[in-house]
Amino acid sequence: MQDTYDEDGHAEPQASVDPWTARSTRNGFLKGAAAAGAGAAGLGALGPAAALAHGRRRHGGHGKPRGLTSTDLEILKAAQIAEALAVTTYTNIINTAPFFTNIPTDDQGYLATARQEEMSHYLLEESVTKKPTPFTAFYYPPKMFSDAHTTLNILVTLEDAFIAAYLVGVRHFSTPDLRVTAARIMGIESDHRTLARVVGPDVASKDGGPIEAITGIQKTAESVDPPNNNGYERTLGLNNIGQAVAALLPFAEPKAAEKAGFDATKPYKFEPFTPTLPGPLGEFHSFAG
Repeated sequence: MQDTYDEDGHAEPQASVDPWTARSTRNGFLKGAAAAGAGAAGLGALGPAAALAHGRRRHGGHGKPRGLTSTDLEILKAAQIAEALAVTTYTNIINTAPFFTNIPTDDQGYLATARQEEMSHYLLEESVTKKPTPFTAFYYPPKMFSDAHTTLNILVTLEDAFIAAYLVGVRHFSTPDLRVTAARIMGIESDHRTLARVVGPDVASKDGGPIEAITGIQKTAESVDPPNNNGYERTLGLNNIGQAVAALLPFAEPKAAEKAGFDATKPYKFEPFTPTLPGPLGEFHSFAG
């Protein structure tokens, strides 16, 4: 597809089709999303949207991004699925992983706060797309929440993918407000990746710790010393949101989960809630920043 350029000279890809109806290499994922849409429609009635509206009034309004292109919506809808997956992951680590109660309280605080932040990201994106995520359950590898090393490997893998996906947004969103918003969320996902690596050495011996190397999306075991081991965030070579969607496919679609060696018999439900961010200075005040 030939790029066009905006008035600032930035490359602006032509609008692509809606990812919930597209025929493409991720056709199964998108067809599943379309089929699941009706079942997910009730999520908006659970309350978080009202809390988001309250936040807008409290902070003087989020404002609205200028007219969205279909590419903008494609990225935002993929981001919603990613954030729902993130919320589900953190929720089950906190509620079911045996190692959680044995790590230091500051590590527990990171995981609990990350859950709140991911839910806030999801609601922000939903406020723009006007639709809930079409996926309400997710799949993981065996021992995802029973084995600490598996948990941290997958958690870092997901954060790697989220960082790269939001960098696609920085590259391809159609307006400066959306590009800056993507960068602001990406920065938080970067925090989460580093903090997940901090947890490794703090895992108790009875839970298989200390964990000194963690394997992320690039399938290379990396030392956790130092936990902030990136001079620059990794793009993973992604240049379109479809590549990020493909990376998430095993977590969202049963057949892909089974093919990837995940446990496709045990879905974990996405359960929205009203988030509380740790401080007002770090809340989302508007798309204008």
